[in-house]
Amino acid sequence: MRRFFYSLQVLLLSAATFAQKDSFIFVWGGDDAQKSSDFLAVINANAQSPDYGKVVASVAVPGAAGKPHHTEAKMPRGGFLLADAFESGQTSLFDLRQPLHPRLVTTYGAMHGFMHPHTYTRLPNGHVLATFQYYGGHEPKSEGGGLVEFTDKGEFIRAGSAMDPSVKNEPIRPYSVVAMQKINRAVSTNTSMHYPTDGQSHTIQIWRLPDLKLLRTIALPAGPRGTEQLLPGEPRLLRDGKTVLIHTFSCGLYALEDIGSDSPKVRHVYSFEGERCAVPLQIGHYWIQTLATAKALAAYDISDLAHIREVSRVKLNDKQYPHWVAADIGNRRILLNSGEYGEHRLYVVNFDPESGELKLDEKFRDAGSDQPGVSMDGKTWPHGFTGDAYGHGAVFSGGNGESVVKSN
Repeated sequence: MRRFFYSLQVLLLSAATFAQKDSFIFVWGGDDAQKSSDFLAVINANAQSPDYGKVVASVAVPGAAGKPHHTEAKMPRGGFLLADAFESGQTSLFDLRQPLHPRLVTTYGAMHGFMHPHTYTRLPNGHVLATFQYYGGHEPKSEGGGLVEFTDKGEFIRAGSAMDPSVKNEPIRPYSVVAMQKINRAVSTNTSMHYPTDGQSHTIQIWRLPDLKLLRTIALPAGPRGTEQLLPGEPRLLRDGKTVLIHTFSCGLYALEDIGSDSPKVRHVYSFEGERCAVPLQIGHYWIQTLATAKALAAYDISDLAHIREVSRVKLNDKQYPHWVAADIGNRRILLNSGEYGEHRLYVVNFDPESGELKLDEKFRDAGSDQPGVSMDGKTWPHGFTGDAYGHGAVFSGGNGESVVKSN
């Protein structure tokens, strides 16, 4: 019996080692000319492989281009990934359990009048909680959307409207959300994907999680520059389980506290460099921020919110407009791209969770290229498309704490 358990342990260890070695990057992308179908690409992410950075598979979503936008922030444990095409309002579900053979499972759109999903968050019960920007229409004067809970295959569970009669002269356009299971709360932000046509926002919202009842809408206070409160973006729950940090696309950072009380408090804690800042990561006591205007990715020590300090930075060339970031299973590698806003290039940045050091991975590049990064332009993709493309949402395989699924 002892011999059996030893053999089993060796087998499991070997499988885990293989899984870590055989890693992949999944990139949600589209035709830059908006003429061909959206697609999900698979890139070799094994840094020891001679094919590191090579595109190894892709699968198209039938139909017209829908402008690929966000995927889930990390690869879910089950191997099924959600991705939104914002302009079409369509969600696609991909089966990525066999990375070399990606498969589109299903697509779906509006749910009970809620339209154009943006951010997906997995709940412990296996359901998905998502922000939908609109309700009943897709115009500047359309009613704001809300939060919707559903299964990843598109079965509706419940929804809550984000419309608040106390909020006037400002658009309600739910952008991103974080769930707080311990206190039965959710925190969402408001920024329109159609800014500035829809108007400019500076509000966040607190919800009762079990029934998605909106509890209150809070305006972010102005920062030292007077603009940091505009365009709230991504909320992140800190390790204390009760504080949410919220970044804004206007390069502000805010702390929301006492969320479960009748008097939650929000305060400005930091101003990042530049006029525009996009998707952030929070890893341990580090906040990793895309600095779009400054053409950089920077890491900040947030262990003391009263004394936040920058500890590392990777500067990119002037063709970049850093927008999307996602971390791997061990939080030691970070994907970075400019989406459709800058050059269509995907980077890998190495990260030290102990020191906070960021360093561009020079090995991750196209074969024969004189610069790091993998370009989305000028390629013939395995599913048949040839031309310039852009990637937006992107994740490492196995990025949610689970070993990478072995491919056949």
